[in-house]
Amino acid sequence: MDVVAMLEAAALLVPQGAAGEGDVTVADVWDCLVHDEWEVALGLLEELGQGWTAPAGFWEELGRAAAMLGLARSEAWCRWREYEDRAGVVRAQLTLEPVGGSSFRRTPMPGAGVMRPLWDIGSRRPDGAPDLHVACMWVEYAHELAPGERAVVRLFPLTPERWRHLAAGDRIALHETAVPGGTGTVLEVRPPSSAGRTLPPEPRVGA
Repeated sequence: MDVVAMLEAAALLVPQGAAGEGDVTVADVWDCLVHDEWEVALGLLEELGQGWTAPAGFWEELGRAAAMLGLARSEAWCRWREYEDRAGVVRAQLTLEPVGGSSFRRTPMPGAGVMRPLWDIGSRRPDGAPDLHVACMWVEYAHELAPGERAVVRLFPLTPERWRHLAAGDRIALHETAVPGGTGTVLEVRPPSSAGRTLPPEPRVGA
């Protein structure tokens, strides 16, 4: 299957009423495909995928198309969204500690899902100490998150079932050492929309 066929397969899964920013619709995607504007069509489909629950196969087709076009970050994003469909969505507003604060970090954290820090999500061990859990992190609309900065992040837990108790408004903390390196507020917790494997995506690109 070639790139066009993959993009067409994904476009056929988009409902007619779906719209992205600037009132982008699937009709715009078809227009791009007619004019061989494949990368633009891919970008529009990624945008359209934000406003509705995509059926099985949508993000997979886009990821394969992105790979064939050599668009590494788009491929990683589509794979991330595919895994979210199978494991659920956790989004949070995260603020990193500034340089000179309690965190050891002095450089920005990559934003494209390559980081797998530990998180305090409120669970406790028998001795009362925090029971930290691993989750990959994707920074929305940015290539990185620097110390002292704040951004919305998407988290992909290694063990999703341990995060099911979270709800919007809950506080979480990022740990790269024993001392928290960032604090966050949960914005959204959404259950899986499809069944399948729930392994975290393998990092392929940096921020």
